[in-house]
Amino acid sequence: MIIRTHAFARAGLVGNPSDGYYGKTISIVARQYKAEVVLYESPELVIEPSEQDISRFSSMAALIQDVRRHGYYGGVRLIKAAVRRFGDYCAERGVSLPRENFTIQYTSDIPRLVGMAGSSAIVTATLRALMEYYEVKIPKPDQANLILSVENKELGIGAGLQDRVIQVYEGAVYMDFSKDLMDRDGHGRYEELDPALLPPLYVAFDPLRAEGSERFHNHVHALFEEGDEKVVAAMREFAALAQQARDLLLAGRGGEIGPVLDRNFDLRASIYRLSDENLRMVRTARSVGASAKFAGSGGAIIGTYADEAMFDALAAALGAIGCRILKPQVS
Repeated sequence: MIIRTHAFARAGLVGNPSDGYYGKTISIVARQYKAEVVLYESPELVIEPSEQDISRFSSMAALIQDVRRHGYYGGVRLIKAAVRRFGDYCAERGVSLPRENFTIQYTSDIPRLVGMAGSSAIVTATLRALMEYYEVKIPKPDQANLILSVENKELGIGAGLQDRVIQVYEGAVYMDFSKDLMDRDGHGRYEELDPALLPPLYVAFDPLRAEGSERFHNHVHALFEEGDEKVVAAMREFAALAQQARDLLLAGRGGEIGPVLDRNFDLRASIYRLSDENLRMVRTARSVGASAKFAGSGGAIIGTYADEAMFDALAAALGAIGCRILKPQVS
């Protein structure tokens, strides 16, 4: 039996990064990009390296290009940690796993280190394969928590629940991470939204703007923990913007969320140090009349556009500064 599973790239539509601050957010998947895992029974437990794990290069220039594309770490450590956490999860709940070994392979075409959740996609696809192989059912909210624990507890990667929730549920999801919910349930409230309610959306990314999300968040998170008034107020407003966008979508007024996205980005720019290259992406998109905000921690943006003429103008303007653009396939 050969098991094939996958998880899609994601884009934070509004509210982010408040998922790590007891806030609210809406995210979508972009099905054009995915991580895929293949798992099959074998005499030994084998995790096969992918292109992202290679350590032999033709030159220093080739090594530098590989680091730009994939970062310093591939997916093997993610899969190894996912297998470990899955085993622990089952043991803690008295679930006995049969002594069967497997070989696991992965591939991913999700743009790396541009805030589209490529790492969590590998973990999500691995968890799905393990659940199917061992016939273990895990509730979706617990899946998201387990995936998060692989990265932040097992590997020490700074991360929040948003990416894991949308990759588990897929489509479009409104998430409420209010402290009372997190304390009571151990997870937020996740509301699946009909993708048909979304206005025309684009996602664009610059493959050369790669940077780990933990670098982006660490400073502001420290200020939040210290009770910095400006940061705390901003996080409250991020949550309010997500609520506003959700209410507009449910009212059939999705075409009105563009200014909400713009405000989301402007608020972020007021508390984060943003690079000129990332700012240029947003300014370029806005110059043709589209709304724009980061889709994650930088390197990718998301926004609304009015019509095909505006999308064509977006594609031309963003292409001129080296960005790739797509209409995210959400459903």
